[in-house]
Amino acid sequence: MIYEKNGVFHLEGNSISYIFMIDDAGHLEHLYFGPKLGETAGDSFRLKPGFGFGTSVEYLEGDPSSCLNDLPYEWSGFGYGDYRESPLEIEDSEGLVFTDLTYCSYKILLSKDAPNFELPHHDGSDEILQLKLADENAGIIMFLYYSVCGDVICRSSLLKNTGNRILYTRKMMSFCMDMLGDLEILTLNGGWIREAHIQKSEIGPTKQVIESLTGFSSNIHNPAFSIYERKATEDCGLVYGFNLIYSGNHYASVQKNASGINRIMQGISPHGLRWELKPGEYFESPECVLTVSNQGFNGMSGNMHRFINEHIVPKYWRKRPRPILFNSWEACMFDFNERKLIDLADRASKLGCELFVMDDGWFGERNDDTKGLGDYTVNLKKLPGGLRGLSGKVRNRNMKFGIWVEPEGVNPNSEIYREHPDWILSDGRNLPRLGRHEHLLDLTRSEVQDYIVEQVRSVIEESGAEYLKWDVNRNSPVTGNKAHQYILSLYSILKRIFADKPEVLLESCASGGNRFDLGMLCFSPQIWASDDTDPIERLDIQKGLSYFYPPSVMGCHVSASPHAQTLRSTPLETRANAAFFGCLGYELDLNHLSTIEIKQIREQIKFYKNYRLIFQYGIFTRTDIGTEGEQWQVSDDSDVILGRFRRISHAAPPYENIVIKHLDPEASYKVTSRINKIGVQKFGGMINYVSPVKLNPGGIVLHEAGKFLTVKDAAEEFTEKGAVLMQGFVPQNLFAGTGYDGRQRLVGDFGSELYLISKKA
Repeated sequence: MIYEKNGVFHLEGNSISYIFMIDDAGHLEHLYFGPKLGETAGDSFRLKPGFGFGTSVEYLEGDPSSCLNDLPYEWSGFGYGDYRESPLEIEDSEGLVFTDLTYCSYKILLSKDAPNFELPHHDGSDEILQLKLADENAGIIMFLYYSVCGDVICRSSLLKNTGNRILYTRKMMSFCMDMLGDLEILTLNGGWIREAHIQKSEIGPTKQVIESLTGFSSNIHNPAFSIYERKATEDCGLVYGFNLIYSGNHYASVQKNASGINRIMQGISPHGLRWELKPGEYFESPECVLTVSNQGFNGMSGNMHRFINEHIVPKYWRKRPRPILFNSWEACMFDFNERKLIDLADRASKLGCELFVMDDGWFGERNDDTKGLGDYTVNLKKLPGGLRGLSGKVRNRNMKFGIWVEPEGVNPNSEIYREHPDWILSDGRNLPRLGRHEHLLDLTRSEVQDYIVEQVRSVIEESGAEYLKWDVNRNSPVTGNKAHQYILSLYSILKRIFADKPEVLLESCASGGNRFDLGMLCFSPQIWASDDTDPIERLDIQKGLSYFYPPSVMGCHVSASPHAQTLRSTPLETRANAAFFGCLGYELDLNHLSTIEIKQIREQIKFYKNYRLIFQYGIFTRTDIGTEGEQWQVSDDSDVILGRFRRISHAAPPYENIVIKHLDPEASYKVTSRINKIGVQKFGGMINYVSPVKLNPGGIVLHEAGKFLTVKDAAEEFTEKGAVLMQGFVPQNLFAGTGYDGRQRLVGDFGSELYLISKKA
């Protein structure tokens, strides 16, 4: 709901209120953003500066209370006394232009009457508030857009040159907002195979910036961030969340001034930006997403998750179950032929996989990553029946077919590069350095766009692919205007390819999570979270992403152990349990599985299929259990699945209390643990305490026995009321190294546990 009364605007969602007003000078003064209030004039939230502050500039002469630097705003200009960072910078031929945008009018538009935005937007609001601000001296009009979508506020901005001279946009944020409070910030930082690691810090007078200059939203700094009151926990306290519907270079900053006002803004990175605006032309910002919850980080995350599942991902895939896939990459890399792929498809089908994905290496002379990229000619030595022949054989094994492509990249050693060396993305003066033996194609050129659309569509149509993995494996060499034009062109390409193919499941990938953002999710219902498939590393990666993105959009695979990224050995059950909390896939050589592992994977897939919708679309929450591990939970109205993951085990472990959330306190629930099965070889020399025959702990006999013989973990099975379980239950104690009789929890280093809590009728 959006309504205005006496110059006060109130946006009201399911659980949130957002209030601002037009002050006497015509500026938009921010009043409130927080839990839902109902009708209010907002007067109690207004700041009362009195006689102003010393060196501050009076905006209204003779009014010492009109010091712009010490008041909270929805938008701010430059040159009139607000010395905080401005969300807008424009220049003309003579240099930087002072800006003072003041209120003109407003409209409440129906969604069908909204402007034809070039950038992707959410689609869940019935009404859009359009505010018109103007600065006649600067020759500009600014339109600010607000909409309410459930528990989320969406904001964006549109700048128009109304003068008679050329202007240049150097910086324009999607939103700016000032609020009081002693606040902290949570960001997601990292790099390749180390994406989305959480960092927390205090907001103070030193400006903090979240920015990407890689050309993509980046694995270095994800555009999502949270601001929260210091006492906030996973389940309590006031927490704000912010994200940007954009896939390119982004920028956000937070800073607290001497008056205790925190300025927050987000939008396209201004680095190198100088966007020409001729008289009458517009510049559009991406849409920004804002939410707030007084139920801690889990409350904020829940708001974001619902918004993405219901209003961001393509309509066809909303609440639709994601298939369990097998990807050929780690089993084959570039070394495969049709016979080898079909053998893997046979094995994957028997395990219960639903989708077979052929990864890199199927085209041109692509036997390594130095050549062939950019070409789409099928390698008939590897695939004599072509894509149609292979996909048909896969479908005969009761699986759908998927294929990997990297349309944005090109190797110098390729036919397309030799034909069109001028198609390379560059600054126009210098040939960029190679990354992973490749360049990016200049997507801003119409002929390049046509080539990609034609080739990718032909791949889909020839193979009948139901799934496409769209990868890109190097960062961009350009920033500023060119980088923004590149992203606009990418969105145009994706629209042209998939507009009439909504049923094709597009999984975005950029060397893992280098482009994990809301912009890509408008086209690809899931994104490959990271090239790191070590489940212990994935605890940090998936946890970080979970603050802003739901499990339904995270590609999560079970791979071989020891892991290529860490050389760490982890239990197969832990690898699966971590991958369950996302879109499950398998990516390992199935020829090397033991009898026990084959049985385990079949059971894993069967279990996941039974509870897939809960894992992907249930309410996801985190529980803080310290640095030793993680506890995650997904739930719907009848079932809860709780996963507990351990990093390092310790001797003589203490008892544990496992708390379950989101239960009906009056209902009864059956609690069942999913049994871990541990190969006997893990016990090493300890097996000789019970074996009638002494065995060499490192010998072939014990090693081979471990392929067939397992020891079961302690089982939990009982019924209890929801009110009790929300206070917790104490399971069997952990293995303490003094023997085994079936009553210990055999978790160990990097172990995990899964509990099913089912509501009784």
